[in-house]
Amino acid sequence: MDKIEKVKSISIWVFIIPFIALNACLILITQFHGLFNDKDVIINTIPYIDGGTSISRTARVFPTYLIFKPAMFFTSYLLIKYWLYSREIIQFFNKNHKNIKYILFFGIGSAILLTLHSIFLGIKFDNDLYKLFRRVVMLSFIIFELVAQAYLVMTYYSFKNDLLKFINLNFLKMKLILVSILVLVALISIPIVSMPGNTAFKHALEWNYFIGVISFYLLTFFMWKNKNQ
Repeated sequence: MDKIEKVKSISIWVFIIPFIALNACLILITQFHGLFNDKDVIINTIPYIDGGTSISRTARVFPTYLIFKPAMFFTSYLLIKYWLYSREIIQFFNKNHKNIKYILFFGIGSAILLTLHSIFLGIKFDNDLYKLFRRVVMLSFIIFELVAQAYLVMTYYSFKNDLLKFINLNFLKMKLILVSILVLVALISIPIVSMPGNTAFKHALEWNYFIGVISFYLLTFFMWKNKNQ
């Protein structure tokens, strides 16, 4: 089925593009200080461990936003294609599966929210409502992405016996574990994130959580078997 090959090829790029873009921005702003204004410079940090800076602080300034924004726009486009092709795969096995509409709504919704976040990233507007709007958009992206991923995994599990010819079941199980961990971490972290302070923890959580979310697509790449397998 050609849609499986398309999902497989798209999924690896949904992981690679944001991963490279994010870490390229981090390397530039921490190692190549001459490219930035003094006020934008970030001293050496490994935010995955020490939470020394946030993703937005790294990616919203010139020239890093020239890398980050186009990468996120393209990733959003790929996400829309991913969820549309995933719908067609599900329909091949179960044309009227009850979860299709939810997968499509939350999946495409997450791509639109990622685009909105990227558009407004770096735009300075000293207004509390605007700042709240940006936080809501980012939080909504995470929620929509997690819900879409959860629905997709549950849907595949509902007819996993029909998929055995096409997938490596171990990677489907790994996707289930990953989504479960992401949901659990989100629930545990809500009280901490909502309180003032704990800045380093929030930053470290943000970096690692983003990698966790896109790792879902890396597992997708390995889950689907090649044609000759």
